[in-house]
Amino acid sequence: MITVVPHIDPRIAHITPNFRALSISVKGTEIQNPQYAVQVLQQACQCVMENDHAWAESHINAWGAVFRQFGAKPNKTPCSAAALRKRVLKQGEIPSIAPIVDIYNAISIQYAIPVGGENLDAYQGTPTLTIADGTEAFETIKDGAPIVESPDAGEIIWRDDIGVTCRRWNWRQGLRTRIESDTRNMWFILESLPEMPLDCLQQAGAEMIKHLQILMPDAMIQHHMASVVG
Repeated sequence: MITVVPHIDPRIAHITPNFRALSISVKGTEIQNPQYAVQVLQQACQCVMENDHAWAESHINAWGAVFRQFGAKPNKTPCSAAALRKRVLKQGEIPSIAPIVDIYNAISIQYAIPVGGENLDAYQGTPTLTIADGTEAFETIKDGAPIVESPDAGEIIWRDDIGVTCRRWNWRQGLRTRIESDTRNMWFILESLPEMPLDCLQQAGAEMIKHLQILMPDAMIQHHMASVVG
């Protein structure tokens, strides 16, 4: 098993010099207890409604400020954690999608942190956080049909050797690398700014690993802390 060590473009330091991310690599097995993931998701939603972290709102607001620095409008295209938590605060819950997705959505909701989940077998090369030049390919769906579009020049993107895997940092995931029901080799990235204490980032990662191991007892899981270097 190879531990995924993502590459973070040094130019990111000009936007947020203290960005930190926890990379989790998983060689998975068959899921043993899918209902467990539903329970974890429900508990995360309840936590936000009843006992949220003191720093959670500041962390979400900080992501909004970072988005504005590269030209995104967080009210229109918010970071993934902001979008999830807004739904929870409005509706009291979000629906279950699939066990693995439920787990990383639960961590994102509970810890006010963007969490990306990717099919590692669909990746080509190293996951890279960088600045788009506007020519990269991004596979998505529009009006119910698959299309290929390009990010805006200057936009922060995750990409591999083929093209964009997530637009506007962590706003929208692409089709090519998304986790499906039969995905077994996975990569997750938990992304934090200084408003989230480092020990809470580590706690979020440890909790996510615990949940994944309960779902897939024989899975091999490794993690790596990454940061931006200017």
